[in-house]
Amino acid sequence: MCGIVGYIGTKKAVPVLINGLLSLEYRGYDSAGIAVLNSSKSSDYELDIFRDKGRVKNLQDNKDLQKSDSTIGIAHTRWATHGIPSKENAHPHTNNDKNIAVVHNGIIENYDKLRTFLSNKGYTLYSETDTEVIPNLVDYYYKKNKDFSEAGLLKAVADTLNDLIGSYAIGVLSNNFPDQIIVAKKDSPLVVGKGDGENYIASDIPAVLSHTKNFYFMEDGELAVISKDNIDFYNTFLKKIKKDLKNIEWDSTQSEKNGYDDFMLKEIFEQPKAVLETIGTSFEKDKINLPLDDIKFSKFNKIYIVACGTAMHAGLATKYTFEKFAKIPMEVDVSSEFRYRDPLINEHTLCIFISQSGETADTIAALKLAKSKGSTTIAIVNVIGSSITRLADYVLYTHAGPEIAVASTKAYTCQTTLLNILALYIAENNLNNLDDKEVKELASLKKDILSLPQKIEDALKTADAVKDIAKNIYKKKDVFFIGRNTDYTVSLEASLKLKEISYIHSDAYAAGELKHGSIALMEDSVDVIGIVTNTKILPKTISNLEEVITRGANVYIITDQTIDNKAFKNIISIPKISYMLSPIVSVIPLQLLAYYVAKNKKLDVDKPRNLAKSVTVE
Repeated sequence: MCGIVGYIGTKKAVPVLINGLLSLEYRGYDSAGIAVLNSSKSSDYELDIFRDKGRVKNLQDNKDLQKSDSTIGIAHTRWATHGIPSKENAHPHTNNDKNIAVVHNGIIENYDKLRTFLSNKGYTLYSETDTEVIPNLVDYYYKKNKDFSEAGLLKAVADTLNDLIGSYAIGVLSNNFPDQIIVAKKDSPLVVGKGDGENYIASDIPAVLSHTKNFYFMEDGELAVISKDNIDFYNTFLKKIKKDLKNIEWDSTQSEKNGYDDFMLKEIFEQPKAVLETIGTSFEKDKINLPLDDIKFSKFNKIYIVACGTAMHAGLATKYTFEKFAKIPMEVDVSSEFRYRDPLINEHTLCIFISQSGETADTIAALKLAKSKGSTTIAIVNVIGSSITRLADYVLYTHAGPEIAVASTKAYTCQTTLLNILALYIAENNLNNLDDKEVKELASLKKDILSLPQKIEDALKTADAVKDIAKNIYKKKDVFFIGRNTDYTVSLEASLKLKEISYIHSDAYAAGELKHGSIALMEDSVDVIGIVTNTKILPKTISNLEEVITRGANVYIITDQTIDNKAFKNIISIPKISYMLSPIVSVIPLQLLAYYVAKNKKLDVDKPRNLAKSVTVE
């Protein structure tokens, strides 16, 4: 969940490192630090470390750091796992001799045992982190092996990795070897950017995208030695390996706010274009076209959608489409539960894994489990070349572009759109399972998918009405969302958004379940937001909303239906569309609601407390 940036070349390193860290702020962090090598008067190099609790701006304001002319350095933003947020616990960490510095993403699960080992060998560890064992282990093996060459340092790093249990992406810098950075990864993302007379490392592409569009994607167990002119890759046994260089076409200007106050608002308003590009060329005349032609869908007797958080809600929102048209039983599971419960899957199971970043640790582990059991795996991801894309049998890309705000918006609508397209693609490959009425409904749903960008554009016009509701809600301590069927799945996502960025407690309930306990929470002035888009169950949801009104609740309704009931005074109308696709449209005013509530509370919308964009630890 932390961020890593590294640079070696001919330019001043500090501006590159600072800008890289700023580009990674969306990942979430509570402290930051930089290590650079500076020439001393004796022509040797000194390893200078600058760390601070809080934002990257603290490093920007450090005058000593800004004076550095160093052309090599590593940098880090930390999201606390072991030890409180503090200057002492911030990265980079060094060995006792302070000539080896390390930045690390991930978790070292056996760090207690390693701390004891190092203590018994005479080492002192000064922080509470798991990371500090790494530079000291490198130091231990470097001295033990008695090979003080560049190859000796690489061997010491490899020996250290053999001792680590857990996940890591690391960058290693030593003043004994001022012309190289050593990197390695396992279960945590790391890319190497190639330039002309300069090279980069980063935990995520946007960190260095303004400098290069050419990247190597490291696999688990690989190491690399990076100089300004060369990049050498090694496997676990330190044998050189060749890797393909990939060009990334993202435009770094996509990450700029373009006049919006916050990235989240910009990304909400980018959704018509993002969904249009996700639909892309999926439709050829009357047929859906996806790169899955060699899958025989008739062999599957069950589908799993596995994801975390908002991505999991996208799965829930499309369960109805899959089961109605694909005619295959579906289960939507949370990655962190799926991976530990020994699910009943085999070669007759299709497993679909969703992740915006493609680096979600629990989803990666769940994907590996599914593959080990012989199931066919499809990844739905937004980031080209990410870990999940390299593991899955097949990959479908959303085309949301960079999503910088921590609270996901356009990734959700793109994921939900693409999942619906996938469900209909499977149905078209098994048309003999559908009756004539269902074939007509499938054709109608395809037309509705093509209308989604305009429907979203129209839904964005609710912004002013939503602002007024936000003024009534932002001082409240509790907000409840209710709905049925696909509307319930949107309630879950709306509740999550409000919690994420406004810190207001909120819950989502299936409307029919209220009277089974939750209605006890309804009292005077409680705010309840109902989502109503399914004509068949409209009367039932309205009845549930009337029940909470009689108990004193303030009710707000998001709907594409005609509701002629004087009891409801706060109705926001959205464009009408099939209830199966309604989560893509009805979520728009709910995203805006979370945003405007948080703005009324004067909170940092893009970087909510305690959260990270890319959850790369369990």
